[in-house]
Amino acid sequence: MEVSDVLPEKSPKMSIVEKMFGGSNPGKGSFKKSPENSKVSDESSSETPKKSKDVSPRKSIVEKVFGAGSVSFKKSSNNEDNEGGMELMEIGGERTKNVLILMSDTGGGHRASAEAIRDAFQIEFGDEYRIFVKDVWKEYTGWPLNDMEGQYKFMVKHVQLWKVAFHSTSPKWIHSVYLAAIAAYYAREVEAGLMEYKPDIIISVHPLMQHIPLWVLKWQGLEKKVVFVTVITDLSTCHPTWFHPWVNRCYCSSQEVAKKALQEGLEESQTRIYGLPIRPSFARAVLVKDELRKELEMDPDLPAVLLMGGGEGMGPVKKTAKALAESLYDKKAEKPIGQIVIICGRNKNLVASVEAIDWKIPVKVRGFETIMAKWMGACDCIITKAGPGTIAEALIRGLPIILNDYIPGQEKGNVPYVVNNGAGVFTRSPKETARIVAEWFSTKQDELKTMSENALKLANPEAVFNIVRDIHELAKQREPGAFPYELTASFTSII
Repeated sequence: MEVSDVLPEKSPKMSIVEKMFGGSNPGKGSFKKSPENSKVSDESSSETPKKSKDVSPRKSIVEKVFGAGSVSFKKSSNNEDNEGGMELMEIGGERTKNVLILMSDTGGGHRASAEAIRDAFQIEFGDEYRIFVKDVWKEYTGWPLNDMEGQYKFMVKHVQLWKVAFHSTSPKWIHSVYLAAIAAYYAREVEAGLMEYKPDIIISVHPLMQHIPLWVLKWQGLEKKVVFVTVITDLSTCHPTWFHPWVNRCYCSSQEVAKKALQEGLEESQTRIYGLPIRPSFARAVLVKDELRKELEMDPDLPAVLLMGGGEGMGPVKKTAKALAESLYDKKAEKPIGQIVIICGRNKNLVASVEAIDWKIPVKVRGFETIMAKWMGACDCIITKAGPGTIAEALIRGLPIILNDYIPGQEKGNVPYVVNNGAGVFTRSPKETARIVAEWFSTKQDELKTMSENALKLANPEAVFNIVRDIHELAKQREPGAFPYELTASFTSII
């Protein structure tokens, strides 16, 4: 069942609850949010206020955007059947266009992709666009949407929970009902949040950022004026909620993702295959390995392996580091055959633990890094879990990849994507990992070189620029700006 099947045609007399679930409006009290779930006023205090008639009520997001008492409803001159109300007009045909990028910090890849798109817009088009990167759920809604980050981290830590959640919500009838329910509860808040930025273009880089914003545009009659696109941040395996038939464009990272888009009901004309958006400073960096090793104080001659633990320093980093210490030391010649760079992320305990190892080979131990382009450019191969962003960056640098883990669901397909294209291998064993690296650095250097060439063939360094150029062309085909955003009666009936 399509989500749209739950929503009848637009009627000024019906609330969104009636349209989704039928029957008469159950009344404001039926959907009233509890105080702990409401978005608190900016004038919050650490002290608990006394119960008194003088205590002012918490402000809704609508009041924050428009001011208390500022929301009134009048018949729109553009549509006599629309009983919604306030028009926010941008005067003048030539103006800076607003781009709203919708993301969520459920994994680092969504924010990284959003910021890459933002930077590419600024490089390509300068002041022609004003870019906003926002987690609308966190900023404008209540539980459970405003805590998706915490829920995701908990489930990924207990990975079987995430596996169950990913697959159990994949059937269309299940996630359609779920999305319709949260829309009935939070559509008004999301609508007011979107109106704050008055976007000419909306870009979703998260699978749950399509449905409610698209409904908002449809209710406001702006679906043919505002450009709405999805940029998929998974390389192979995708949750079905990524794909919505109302989008103007769905940017796919691979052929596998594009095939899935067609299976989920999108037209071929809606899809483009450009690759994963990687930040321009990384994708276009011109790096020389010898110079980088000198700058980073690495051994200039020994081949180097980059061992990654992600932003949180997770996975078998210490065990793998110990195994590498043994395999990359030639006991007969009593000298190293390679060196290691270990990125521990924000895990300070891991940094201290790894630094305490008695190393016989050159090692660099780092915490959270902001110059990954340089560390990757200085190394010859990489060990990491199957995160799409890290894989895409490693491919751009031409690094053969040893994948040592993956998150069930969206990352599972990344393993065959790398292995079947000859750009790396998969093993969960630290000893096996260390053996492979030692062979690449000694007896199987040709294999390392071939995998590096395959990685470069698979890379898409211009993906983010191709995406923003295509969005720019879509925007040029739309009517001039200066169209109204209205606080629609159907949404404001939900409090």
